[in-house]
Amino acid sequence: MKTIEQIHAEALAALETASDIETLKELKTAYLGRKGAITGYLKTIAQLPPKERPLAGKKANAVKKELDAVIKSVLQKIQDTLAAQTDTPDVSLPGRPVARGALHPITQVNREICAIFSKLGFDVVEGPEVETDYYNFEALNIPRNHPARDMQDTFYVSSDIVLRTHTSPTQPRVMEKQEPPVRIIAPGKVFRCDSDLTHTPMFHQVEGLLVDKKVSFGDLKGVLTTFVHQMFDEDTSLRFRPSFFPFTEPSAEVDIRCVMCRGTGCRVCSHTGWLEVLGSGMVHPAVFENVGYDPDKYTGFAFGMGVERIAMLKFGINDIRKFFENDLRFLSQF
Repeated sequence: MKTIEQIHAEALAALETASDIETLKELKTAYLGRKGAITGYLKTIAQLPPKERPLAGKKANAVKKELDAVIKSVLQKIQDTLAAQTDTPDVSLPGRPVARGALHPITQVNREICAIFSKLGFDVVEGPEVETDYYNFEALNIPRNHPARDMQDTFYVSSDIVLRTHTSPTQPRVMEKQEPPVRIIAPGKVFRCDSDLTHTPMFHQVEGLLVDKKVSFGDLKGVLTTFVHQMFDEDTSLRFRPSFFPFTEPSAEVDIRCVMCRGTGCRVCSHTGWLEVLGSGMVHPAVFENVGYDPDKYTGFAFGMGVERIAMLKFGINDIRKFFENDLRFLSQF
């Protein structure tokens, strides 16, 4: 009995100091293994007198059971300690810098356009992206038989509801609620059934409108010249070409000297030396009549540009789809 009690005491003392799984395995083998101390003791029981054998066996089995429970308990404590250490961050490791975000190039250019016209006295207004047929077409002097009304060109929600094809509908909406003078720009998303290297089904526009007494085409040229020089640089020349828009008369396309070749001719400008950047013109009298303005008393001009187009020229990008692919290698350059 003294022998088994001694083995019991030694085992408990050793288990109290066990701090890792390998040591615990060695102790388990040393005391409970096939060649361990408890097994060796059980083999000596046969040498005892018959009356003492049951008590000795019972004592040995109780010690064996207790040591097995203690070993399992110590193992669980060691595993819990290791798990806690794994969850604790190593403060000696170098920090991981947080990547700094940036505005999308379209957002950058859109804000720059709005900032330039704001300095010229224009207010920034927004309109709905889902628009009525009336404001998107009728109010802007675009008749029923106009090609833009074809479902191949316009996204129709219903027979009289469309996804706006330009931000121009904001202009009659503002004029209906406000007497002249009116000086606004209307940025926002627009939608057309088109997709290729230079067109996407959704893109961004900025439209402008100025209405007052004695507004002339010269005022239009002065405003747009100032815009071009601030958006690109003072050396960028521009020209006005006669064109046609249903809501302006006369109408003009505005070209700038190619920013790639500086007018010498290249693939980007089709070797003409010029690049189209926006459309403009004097507001058509029919538009004034639709909103209740007296066309004999007021005149005005309007203009519109694609933000992606300006961004492509400003940054030298040849594929509009890159703006919407969300490739950080491309976007991080801006």
